Amino acid sequence: MAEDRGGGPRGHRLKGAPSAYLASAAEQPIDWHPWGSEPFERARRLRRPILLDIGAAWCHWCHVMDEETYSDPEVAEILDREFVAIKVDRDERPEVDRRYQQEVGALSGEGGWPLTAFLDPDGAAFFGGTYFPPTDGHGRPGFRRVLREMARVYREEADRVRQTTLQVRDALSRIELSPSAGTGSIPPAPYVAQVEAEILQRIDPVHGGFGLAPKFPHPAAHRLLLLQAQVMGAPDRAEPVLHTLRQMADGGIYDHLGGGFHRYSVDEAWHIPHFEKMAIDNAALLDLYLEAARYAPSAAWATTIDGILDWTRTTLLDPAGGFASSQDADAAPGDDGTYFTWSRTEIQAVLPAAEARFAVRLFGVGADGRMPHDPQRNVLYRALSPSEAAAGVLPPDRDPDRTALEVVAALRAARDRRTAPKVDPALYGHLNGRYIGAWVRAGIQRGDPSLLPVAVRAADRWLSLGVDPDRGVAHRIDAHGGHGFGHLEDNAQFALGLIDLALWTGARRYAEAVGPILERIVREFPDDDGRLRDIAPRLYDGGAVGGELRPTYPVEDQPHLAAGPAAVRALNRWARALESPEFDRAARRLWAPMAARTAPGGLFSAGVALAGAELDRPGTTVIVEGEGAPADALVTAAWSSPRTNLVVFRGDPPPPFRLPTAARTLSGGSTARALVCVGVSCRAPITAPGELARILASPSG
Repeated sequence: MAEDRGGGPRGHRLKGAPSAYLASAAEQPIDWHPWGSEPFERARRLRRPILLDIGAAWCHWCHVMDEETYSDPEVAEILDREFVAIKVDRDERPEVDRRYQQEVGALSGEGGWPLTAFLDPDGAAFFGGTYFPPTDGHGRPGFRRVLREMARVYREEADRVRQTTLQVRDALSRIELSPSAGTGSIPPAPYVAQVEAEILQRIDPVHGGFGLAPKFPHPAAHRLLLLQAQVMGAPDRAEPVLHTLRQMADGGIYDHLGGGFHRYSVDEAWHIPHFEKMAIDNAALLDLYLEAARYAPSAAWATTIDGILDWTRTTLLDPAGGFASSQDADAAPGDDGTYFTWSRTEIQAVLPAAEARFAVRLFGVGADGRMPHDPQRNVLYRALSPSEAAAGVLPPDRDPDRTALEVVAALRAARDRRTAPKVDPALYGHLNGRYIGAWVRAGIQRGDPSLLPVAVRAADRWLSLGVDPDRGVAHRIDAHGGHGFGHLEDNAQFALGLIDLALWTGARRYAEAVGPILERIVREFPDDDGRLRDIAPRLYDGGAVGGELRPTYPVEDQPHLAAGPAAVRALNRWARALESPEFDRAARRLWAPMAARTAPGGLFSAGVALAGAELDRPGTTVIVEGEGAPADALVTAAWSSPRTNLVVFRGDPPPPFRLPTAARTLSGGSTARALVCVGVSCRAPITAPGELARILASPSG
């Protein structure tokens, strides 16, 4: 048995793993293997099936299954005797997770985390699900019983197992490779209109968002609606988005003390969240709230935007540069949001009597807080405005808004004394790209010069450690360099972030890094039919284990922007910045199969529609000339515009950028002025920031 366990104690393979999720399982009584060729070879040698667990450090139900099921001695004994066990971090190995989510979904109709899959030694799934308790409970079969039955089926019904795996793989291949998924030509305008109509039908007119519980933010869908509202000069199209963003910012999905958004809401009114906080979600929502502030300027957006920035800065920033990946939902075993929730008694212990009553009214703190594990605990949400909460509670001379800020500060200081949920410090390429771009735009719009150096440090660290001239952008970096090359999402999202940084700073090192990344996307990631795959076979260094390299095409949002449309958006944005017909053709060529695959569209096709809508609009270039405060004001006005496909230069752009052809005879003035060029025509120079903002906000400007 010592040889079968790899010659060491259980858990020895996971000790010191770079993944926080894997490292946390090292003390479990399970003989876990990390993903790789070794467990598959062992399964073939021992003629055993494989138990695959996929989860993440932030995942509440993954912790529950680890603490209850995988710590159960009987479960461990069955696994040791009958299976080879593999544990995967879905953030570290998204390509593995993506394929097995598809296979388990086809088998059981379930998906999510933890993902529990039973594989043959070639890596094909024949049964699966999500969370399983050790014994029957929670309306689910106990894992002991499931394990015994799966071991029996694998031993005694080999033909059935083989037939199941073939049927699943065949069905998924037909979906991925069907002719309708890669042929046909759909113009952007009708496709975008169809997707927009489908999205509008899903809107919840009362609480905002889409559908019923559970309710996730869908940033790409909201950005599409804002873009269409701006293009058509139709503010009514934007109102569902603005209403949703206000409801989310007032709801419990937003952390009113520490800032930032939890992953999703378990109810339709955004009150009770699942408490994990994801970097990828907050980067996308930061971008979305900045977009709302550009479309409908109002001081009301500032609190939410600054809250996301504050949480990110205090929780996710790596001192050496870069953004960590997530904050856990739980602070201890058996926990479920205790760090983030409050009882009336706790609030009364922190605040004087009048302020406590004010806080209880302001944040809707009831005697029954609706938390299943402790009904006295409450998620804080904005139940009343400060003036409404102050009525009959605060003295007339107390300013409600100032008191609200003081209450938040006092409660936050008290919460900071609690044990906070852990942060997964892993640095991933796609989410760092998202944050770099959003951080740049936030610095410009908020007029905060302290933000740009954060984006610069993150980009510089990635360019030093995680961008290889032959392999592109790494999936993850650490002190030793980059790991996990060949993922479309990392290359696309990092390129998008670099484009914003290059345009704002004018630094050649950022601009010169973008082109090779995008050229590599165009060259390496399409298949023979021109469809973008999630991994590039020549660049991918993760090993062809099991069914891992079965082609998959990331076109649907999850619910954040999918990798395929992210790549098209990057190519299109770079084409407008360089006036490059080559990049423009590449963007259109790669977009067409995505539209054909997702027609007639829907909520999860919003990213494809957003990319198509941007392809369908002309580029707008603003060149600001002159020095000093007047020129600064023009630059801020330009960058704060809702105009899509916008490129802003301060003076003559550095290589590889260049002035638009139509602007070359107009440039060269010393007075602070802005030249606005749309397509091949330019307006007369503009000197007033307000006039520039008005023109750029106009659909026909």
